[in-house]
Amino acid sequence: MPHGLAAMLYTGLKTLHLIGVVLLVGNAIVTLIWKLAADRTRDPRVLAFAQRLVVLTDWWFTVGGVGLLALGGYGAALVAGLDVLNVGWLVWGQALLALSGALWAGVLVPAQIRQGRQARAFAESGEIPASYWRAGRRWAVWGVAATVLLVVAIGIMVAKPV
Repeated sequence: MPHGLAAMLYTGLKTLHLIGVVLLVGNAIVTLIWKLAADRTRDPRVLAFAQRLVVLTDWWFTVGGVGLLALGGYGAALVAGLDVLNVGWLVWGQALLALSGALWAGVLVPAQIRQGRQARAFAESGEIPASYWRAGRRWAVWGVAATVLLVVAIGIMVAKPV
């Protein structure tokens, strides 16, 4: 554990890391809940608004959270002298974050973009296509999976198993 100025730097970086975790995981959970609530209304204008916010909050809170998480986590590890590629709990945490990120980038974002385009169109016409609902179910299932991976990563990072 670092001492003096290094300890203060470590604490600051760890705090940034935790703020990033809160932004990332908090956004994932809250977005899922309010998007599902918006879908239940079946109101084309509400759905279009919700889809726009899904994309905006992802850019602000998910991307911002990941940035703070990485900056704070890798910075704190460097200050503490931890080898992020050879400490088991750090390796597992990074692997789960990467897997969650792959689901986000490969499945969730494309679904959000498709649904956003559809929502802009049906906000005017009022006709919600069946493909919107299929994409929404897929988004919800993979969103839960990506979030569970993050929650498991948090557990590993807190417990620091040998």
